[in-house]
Amino acid sequence: MAPPYTRPAVTRRRGLAVTGGTFAGVAADDQARWLMLVVRLPAEPSRHRVAVWRELRRAGAVPLGQGCWALPEVPAIADKVARVEDLVGRGDGEVITLRAAGRAEADTARLSALFTAARQAEWAEFIADCGKFDAEIDSEIAKSKFTLAELEEEEQSLDRLRRWHRELAARDVFGAPNAAEAGQQLKHCAERLADYTERVFRAVHQM
Repeated sequence: MAPPYTRPAVTRRRGLAVTGGTFAGVAADDQARWLMLVVRLPAEPSRHRVAVWRELRRAGAVPLGQGCWALPEVPAIADKVARVEDLVGRGDGEVITLRAAGRAEADTARLSALFTAARQAEWAEFIADCGKFDAEIDSEIAKSKFTLAELEEEEQSLDRLRRWHRELAARDVFGAPNAAEAGQQLKHCAERLADYTERVFRAVHQM
């Protein structure tokens, strides 16, 4: 495992030398806002590369180049960084973690914008799925399909949306513009399910 990223110095693994000049603006403690993860893995077996890629995406990391990823330095991502390091180690690879900040304000703003744009795209996908849930409820009501089996399916769909929302909210550290809309859409889905549940209850009990 690499040394904790809270140290201002560059960390090294497997003797790969990286100096302060490797990235412009490697920051002092009071300036650091970002973590830069430089990841190297053997080409085969590919499952290790896929596992690391998935974990980085799950953490919300922004790809900056081949094997280089950026994450905001916030407490919430500490476990995710440790998980990436563990997966890289299992794949017989190496990872270097640097604490960094933009050389100029424009650099920091650009990195923040890239991160927020990625979160905004994720929220847009979430909102679209909420729309699909809403349409599904409309379809079942139009067909008068008020069965316990269908209700269970809709409950599972809402549970999935709730888990997804929690995951997105955890990594949206800067607050994407459409995050609030996503929360409203989730609330609307919960209200639609509550209404559908009442209809199923009445149909089952012939009320």
